Amino acid sequence: MTVIAKNPIMPGFYPDPSICAVGGDYYLINSTFAYFPGLPIMHSRDLVHWEQIGNAMHRQEQLPLKNAGHSAGLFAPTMRYHEGTYYVICTNVTFGGNYIVTAKNPAGPWSDPYYLQGADGIDPSLFFDDDGKCYYIGTHPNPEGCRYNGDYFIWIQELDLDNMKLVGEVHNVWNGAMRGVHWPEGPHLYKKDGYYYIMHAEGGTGPEHAVTVCRSKEIYGPYENNFCNPIFTHRHLGQDYPIKYVGHADMIETPNGEWYMVMLAVRPLECYTTMGRETFLAKVTWENGWPVVNPGVGILTDEVEIDLPEWDPMADKTFDTSANCVPGSSRTYEFAKMQKLGDEFLVLRNPGENLYSMDNEGLKLSFRSITLKEQDSPSYVCVRQQHHNFEAAVEFATDNLTEGKRAGIALVQSNEYHLRTEVSRVGAGIAAEVILCQKGQDEVIGRSEIRADEAAGVSIGDVKLVIRVQGLSAAVEMEYDQKENADGKLTKGSSLLKDGIDVRNLSTEVAGGFVGCTVGMYAVADTDSRDQAACFKTLTYQAL
Repeated sequence: MTVIAKNPIMPGFYPDPSICAVGGDYYLINSTFAYFPGLPIMHSRDLVHWEQIGNAMHRQEQLPLKNAGHSAGLFAPTMRYHEGTYYVICTNVTFGGNYIVTAKNPAGPWSDPYYLQGADGIDPSLFFDDDGKCYYIGTHPNPEGCRYNGDYFIWIQELDLDNMKLVGEVHNVWNGAMRGVHWPEGPHLYKKDGYYYIMHAEGGTGPEHAVTVCRSKEIYGPYENNFCNPIFTHRHLGQDYPIKYVGHADMIETPNGEWYMVMLAVRPLECYTTMGRETFLAKVTWENGWPVVNPGVGILTDEVEIDLPEWDPMADKTFDTSANCVPGSSRTYEFAKMQKLGDEFLVLRNPGENLYSMDNEGLKLSFRSITLKEQDSPSYVCVRQQHHNFEAAVEFATDNLTEGKRAGIALVQSNEYHLRTEVSRVGAGIAAEVILCQKGQDEVIGRSEIRADEAAGVSIGDVKLVIRVQGLSAAVEMEYDQKENADGKLTKGSSLLKDGIDVRNLSTEVAGGFVGCTVGMYAVADTDSRDQAACFKTLTYQAL
């Protein structure tokens, strides 16, 4: 029996994938940079259908992110399993460097970080050898001095798991397959048929990204180059090819002996990438002792046939995922009916304990004076953009929008590049502004004021804001309740706030960095009023 996986298997902002196989269970983990909670953990039994079972960095004390830039914080994680324990190793480039967290259950709870002294560089991975020894493999600047930007070496050292300390000698084993290689990174160690294999990325995480491999009979080398390197890339397909930046791969073997590889790639539109780096899947075979990716094709395919029985995560109750949505799906969240937010929700940096609360009225998002333009913790709760064409809507009460307080919706690439719509009170009416932030500068590109006849006992009630994105163009609409206070009668009104908004600048190519866009609820005040909150009733995300 076979199933068909559709690429990308994780659409939207799911970069730097690592995959871990434990019997017939597969776990996938990705980078999150400055977002909290960090490092989403996905679970599958057929590599097609996935559920989010938690986040490895789920407590604020685990994950210091103060003042982290959008593309700082948590870089590429690796997930591995050994003798009843799950290990995640990662780099927090903002604080502490390379660290390990552990768990007996992949859904958590996960331990506090064990920071590794002497582990310089980034992109760490773990390898458990047949004799039970554990090895750290990572990348750092050329120990003899960098001759150019990106002149890095891959290094290996034994790791004492009992004390979480590196022991023995540092071995600089490989600096890439290509001559004059830039950025050999994301290394993983595997063992097959008596050989140790290092699979890693080269060429940076942009258009020249590639997957390469080398091997040795001894873990510390010397490693021999595969003459077929790079074993996977799209850099030769030209700038207009619809899938680019392919690299940063990891692979697993299924119980029936088949091999599969996950890697990141992007799907730009007109050379602009708004969703960030996504997770794709490919099949791997072995020829002459070397891995071959998607044999006979050599590039990513829209579909991958997998020799596994189909699995339904909705019918499997191994993990409690009742509050979560299926990755890549359309969904509506009715907050008054929820006891907690699903694991797919994100906030920026360390939000503190009073960012939001939930009750039978909805999600209460505190009024903070911190804005989305700051490298701080604004009142912003979001989900990932996962489609080129989508509609996101938030519905909220206007009762608490007293003087100086605003609530709305935002589409965020970074603190310097985002689109937000803010609603404020004007007497019994409201005013809405559409604001495009570029290079950290705000521009009001749309405004509408809805007046109400206060003398006649008429006011504006709940508001619904809609962002509709079609490729690289966006539109913002507002719907509102006009309430006759005497008898409670409601009439509906609507206003097109702005259409034809160019969102190309909300892309990696313009804004830089490593993240994709998120979309969600936003509240802000001229002065801190954290004991007061905007009340959001619903959030809807709909693929178009």
